[in-house]
Amino acid sequence: MPLSTAAQGLLDQMTAHAPDWKTISPLDFRAMSAAMVRPPEAADRVVTQDLDADGVPVRLFRRDDAEQSEPVLLFLHGGGYIACSVDSHARLCSRLARLAGCAVVSVEYRLAPEHVFPAAVEDADRALAWLAREAAGLGLDPARIAIGGDSAGGSLATVAARHALAQGGPALVAQLLIYPGTDLVLETESRRLFSDGYFLDSDFSKLCINAYVPEAADRTHPDVSPLRADSLAGLPPATILTAECDPLRDEGEAYADRLRAAGVPVDYRMYPGTFHGFASMFGILPEADAALADAAAALASAFQGSKPQ
Repeated sequence: MPLSTAAQGLLDQMTAHAPDWKTISPLDFRAMSAAMVRPPEAADRVVTQDLDADGVPVRLFRRDDAEQSEPVLLFLHGGGYIACSVDSHARLCSRLARLAGCAVVSVEYRLAPEHVFPAAVEDADRALAWLAREAAGLGLDPARIAIGGDSAGGSLATVAARHALAQGGPALVAQLLIYPGTDLVLETESRRLFSDGYFLDSDFSKLCINAYVPEAADRTHPDVSPLRADSLAGLPPATILTAECDPLRDEGEAYADRLRAAGVPVDYRMYPGTFHGFASMFGILPEADAALADAAAALASAFQGSKPQ
């Protein structure tokens, strides 16, 4: 299926203003992305608090009518490891908090090229450990913590989940992985079909990978390419959302398959006619509204199933 009419129109607008990925620097792209930040929707009625998670800046999103001891999603933003922030994803985090009926803690992890692998992984691990320790004092339920992210953040999320499992906690109730990157070196059919002209162009991917993982030998490390982990057994149930016309589609599906093979419950959904990054375009793309509704429903179900009786 080709891109939907709405997705194609939006992609055409974005492409018309896209930079030359062969000449732009990571810092140039970061500045360009920061200039395009859209604020949260007032209708979501979310209040925020900036906090320090053992040296990692985080932002807590809570609905203005939230009750005490509510569940929480630790969220790691996308941006190719070189760009974006808690500001860029505040709109998405606010919407997830409202729809899923939970708090969201968004992580401002260190970015490349100033901070190469494994800096972002270390920050994700540190933020998760902090949240588990401090949740109760923040009015959150330490027994109902989920982890998630989009794109690069989806990779960081599942890596942090695997580390938490290996280190004895915290016990997470769910993973929400939105078009995650799960293998930086795998050649797939979706990469062949959609790496040029579908937003996540191959030259942009190279820019990000070279900045974040300058040592080529590190690109197969399971903390960079989680699809290559020896075992995924015991990880929390996962909801994985991918876009049909996305270079990362096949590795997202392959990760879902590996989780299932390891005995992990998986809800895998591929959204036809969409491209990488579409979920942040809710209110513009109907498919984005549907994806966020599905993601929120999955989170709410996981939190409800973990709620003490």
